[in-house]
Amino acid sequence: MDPRSEVLLRQAELFSDKVLLAGLPADDLLGQLPQAHGWSWHAGEQARLDLRFAGRCQFGVTPPAADFSAAVLFLPKSRELTDYLLTALAARLPGAELFLVGEKRAGIERAAKQLQPFGKPRKLDSARHCQLWQVHIEQAPATPDLEALAKHYQLPLADGPLQVVSLPGVFSHGRLDRGTALLLEHLDGLPSGHLLDFGCGAGVLGAVLKRRYPASRVTLLDVDAFAAASSRLTLVANGLEAEVLNGDGIDAAPVGLSAIVSNPPFHEGVHTHYLASEQLLRQANRHLQAGGELRLVANSFLKYPPLIEEHLGACQTLAAGNGFRIYRARRKA
Repeated sequence: MDPRSEVLLRQAELFSDKVLLAGLPADDLLGQLPQAHGWSWHAGEQARLDLRFAGRCQFGVTPPAADFSAAVLFLPKSRELTDYLLTALAARLPGAELFLVGEKRAGIERAAKQLQPFGKPRKLDSARHCQLWQVHIEQAPATPDLEALAKHYQLPLADGPLQVVSLPGVFSHGRLDRGTALLLEHLDGLPSGHLLDFGCGAGVLGAVLKRRYPASRVTLLDVDAFAAASSRLTLVANGLEAEVLNGDGIDAAPVGLSAIVSNPPFHEGVHTHYLASEQLLRQANRHLQAGGELRLVANSFLKYPPLIEEHLGACQTLAAGNGFRIYRARRKA
């Protein structure tokens, strides 16, 4: 059981009615709170919850339409995303209770101050290195317009400017990260066919691929619903059409790909996770057609070349700079 869930269950009497659990972990919390429902924006956690509690958790970037008597937000990493989620929940709960739970090292005490626009926050519990806060919604806000919270920026590229639309919580929100900037300089010569942007974020790579290789089918894939929504907005802003999917890792990708291009994720919340990236390297050959190519950017300290050579083929370093390296490997014919 996630320690944040354990803290909630210490106060289980507060959550015995139709409470909404926003950003909940994929543990047994719904089993312990039979009247509760979930709202997730992480495709992997959603899939695991669906297996155990079918129909009790909604996936997406907006709260479920059903009525609920209270809500609990499991603190996300991003302050901007926390603002949006708290406002979206508080708008649905005039005169009711909104709770915030999170780990101390994730900044729960600082985040609790974000409850102040809605009422007077109070700390209910502190255990398992977590805290639980509560606010009675005295001033319910208007329902937030998520798209109005997007950050827009423009990339000056050789074939013309690219418009990027970034929603709260998306990787490198409102700016181009250094790894992707380096990879953008090394996208020439990809095999034609079906191209995948794995871990698409705001859709920068996928949009550039579609514009540079217009005859190719392009798919963008991310585990996060806010990333997928951002990618769709970026594509629309540039007059491009591509497929955008939510899924948990490379297993959710199509097969028969001519190329996989990625700035793969290895950070999630306050913890560091390499599983999604390492699974990409281990399983890419199952999704690439014969002669298909994997091209990615990674921090220089990550020991990816041995994994790539073990599971795919000879690994070539195309470029290095600013602490990053561009790797290329092809599946054997």
